[in-house]
Amino acid sequence: MTARIEAGAEAPDFTLPDQDGSPVSLADFRGRKVVVYFYPAASTPGCTTEACDFRDNINSLASAGYQVLGVSKDPLPALQKFREEQNLNFPLLSDEDLSVHNAYGAYGEKSMYGKTVTGVLRSTFVVDEEGRVQLPLYNVKAKGHVASLRKKLGIDAG
Repeated sequence: MTARIEAGAEAPDFTLPDQDGSPVSLADFRGRKVVVYFYPAASTPGCTTEACDFRDNINSLASAGYQVLGVSKDPLPALQKFREEQNLNFPLLSDEDLSVHNAYGAYGEKSMYGKTVTGVLRSTFVVDEEGRVQLPLYNVKAKGHVASLRKKLGIDAG
């Protein structure tokens, strides 16, 4: 299992294709705050709940200076479909080889229905303007996650 990232650590840089195949690099957002969240699979119930929660709260996050990036192991066609079906208003990035998941410690053993399995750990990282991890959150719950995140960041509902 990959080591977890601690608050204050430099965020691992990455360049991944978005749902349209355009490259998106974390470095592109230097000088801005970024919420990078990892989710197991597009169009599944929990991931849809979480993505729609980010979508519905994008204005309050953006007003506070945050850009949201969703990352999964899904191929581009699945991301395109997910974005269109849910009218998502932020980039979805494809990390099919799990290299970025592993760099962030967002892939490993977890418990599912009482069994230990290896998979994507639903995780969120708040990266500051200098590229440091301000807030690492592992094994988050899909429902209510964005409200909890906004509270931790002191962001009012917009």
